Amino acid sequence: MSGDAARTLDPEFPHLAPDVVEGYRNAPAHLVAEVVDGELSLLPRPRRRHAQSAIALGSDLHNPFSRGRDGPGGWIILPEPELHLGPQPDILIPDLAGWRRERLPPGFLTDDSVGITLAPDWVCEVLSPSTARIDRTKKLPIYHREGVVHAWLVDPTAHTLDVLRRHDLGWLLVASYEGASMVRAEPFDAVEIDLAGLWVD
Repeated sequence: MSGDAARTLDPEFPHLAPDVVEGYRNAPAHLVAEVVDGELSLLPRPRRRHAQSAIALGSDLHNPFSRGRDGPGGWIILPEPELHLGPQPDILIPDLAGWRRERLPPGFLTDDSVGITLAPDWVCEVLSPSTARIDRTKKLPIYHREGVVHAWLVDPTAHTLDVLRRHDLGWLLVASYEGASMVRAEPFDAVEIDLAGLWVD
């Protein structure tokens, strides 16, 4: 690498191409900026149907698992956290992510850093036509690589929930649910969730 090239590297992201870092840092507010396998991904912010499914699911999980109300507690669940995973890093923004409290370092919630480097225990991606391919073929392998144990794929158009569990060889499809089912889905199977609340007709 020439001296000129070396000087253009961002000290926070020395393993990413300078143009990728510039695009990530200067992304318009109406777009979601992620860096996947070293490449910049700019996608529209979620549409209303997508956002409704994410916030409804987050609400269903928050009280029993984040606050321990009518549920076991033991989790921190965050909407749209910015994850910085791996050495490059990959910069991913799942719709929801959850960490078991026993894994969290002191000050996790009060840390003002933009990126979270501790991989979550659970992620949820709400699929849309513009994101489904990247969510399935690009982001899921990164989550697997980083040791995420559980992943949910919510499809607001098809009214489906796919529940995945990490296996050494890849993701294992544990269950698929659809429509207005009442479900107990790992790792949150201590509480029943009404899928009907996730869909907008």
